[in-house]
Amino acid sequence: MTRRNIIVFIIILIVFALAATVSLPLEGGILGNKGLRLGLDLQGGIHVVYQADLSSVEPGTEDSVLNGVIAVLNNRINPLGVSEPVIQKQGSDRILVELPGLSISDEDKERLSRVAILEFGELAAEGEEAKWENEFGRWKPATATIDGNVKELSSRYFKENTYVARDNLGKILLVFEWDEEGSQLSAAITGRLINQPLGIFEGDEALRGDDGRPIAPTVQQQITDRGQIEGLSLNEAQRLASQLNAGRLPVPLKIIYDQTVSPILGSNFVQMSIKAGGVGLLLVMLFMILYYRLPGVIASLALVFYTFLTIALFKLIPVTLNLAGIGGFVASIGMAVDANVLIFERMKEEFYADQTLGGAIEAGFNRAWPAIWDSNATTFIACVILYWLGSSVAASTPIKSFALTLFIGVAVSMFTAITVSRTLLRLFIGTRLAKQASLFKITGKGNSVEYRRQ
Repeated sequence: MTRRNIIVFIIILIVFALAATVSLPLEGGILGNKGLRLGLDLQGGIHVVYQADLSSVEPGTEDSVLNGVIAVLNNRINPLGVSEPVIQKQGSDRILVELPGLSISDEDKERLSRVAILEFGELAAEGEEAKWENEFGRWKPATATIDGNVKELSSRYFKENTYVARDNLGKILLVFEWDEEGSQLSAAITGRLINQPLGIFEGDEALRGDDGRPIAPTVQQQITDRGQIEGLSLNEAQRLASQLNAGRLPVPLKIIYDQTVSPILGSNFVQMSIKAGGVGLLLVMLFMILYYRLPGVIASLALVFYTFLTIALFKLIPVTLNLAGIGGFVASIGMAVDANVLIFERMKEEFYADQTLGGAIEAGFNRAWPAIWDSNATTFIACVILYWLGSSVAASTPIKSFALTLFIGVAVSMFTAITVSRTLLRLFIGTRLAKQASLFKITGKGNSVEYRRQ
């Protein structure tokens, strides 16, 4: 038992303890307090498909525009507190949005798709066409001519530094700053609307204050660089600040499919999967112990280490588990056992060649490693291809989940099979247990073989 083996063993124990505290309990975890994240099929959520209007987009730039849409949607969804949202292209002009475990209103779904979140309006004269109507009258977009072009004043000209503040009386203020073009528009519009109301609208509705009344402040002076909106509740002001800072969509979006997804399998399936996985692990461990004796016990301990470490990684990365993801995890468990089987069979061959116990262990691991690496390398390549297909070509969350969980599981299985199993077996060399030949008995091909102690 060398000092190096003892140090490695201590590191393994520390990693195991940390992984266990992160993994247990599954819904929380002692360390980090993170639970397993479940996909739509296990916990339900929101499934929305938006269609982008690309009619005004320059040909050949459609992909970059859609990527910009995805970035803005992601920024707008983050303030909603969604964990692991799925936002990806679907076809040539559609965006798929899946929000696991979240229930949001139809208004929130529509807000996500607005090009400009806030628009400013002025009262329409008699006979003029109006875009909005509320208790204060009929409103049209507030416009001004800049460089020969008529432009509407909206939050598309806000800098992304909007914030919530309070005045000396404690009133909530939404403070914003215009960019260069917005400053010109604001100066022109507010300059001619002094002592007149300036309406603020969100979509088809007026932005309303904490008292439920439309917000339409009277312009007191020309506004150039920055402005503020009063009368909002704290939650509404914080929501608007977050969404305004998320940026604006480069093209309009409309909802073409909207579904609230109930759990297809539900929490009962999760509990059943845990029980089935536990039974499967116990049966695999029992087989390994009965067939390989002490090496089988070592493999079982490494398998327990593997399970806790993999679950901890799923929580920390984090990985959203759906049915396909659980399938990838289960498949990686079988591959973790395969590595140990290869190693132990190589050890048996070395002992047939009259190797000592220590020599058989070292030679078994060294000779099995190329086969383990080659088989797992091909699995890694397959996982990368599957993840790419699930991200782009097929646009399938289950495919991505299966590929990711399998990749992580196989990577961890290589570590446990080579490092953990090898370290534990080395610790037994030179101990009293190594004198018990029956603990190392391997039965195969009708022969009974016993290891010689080094």
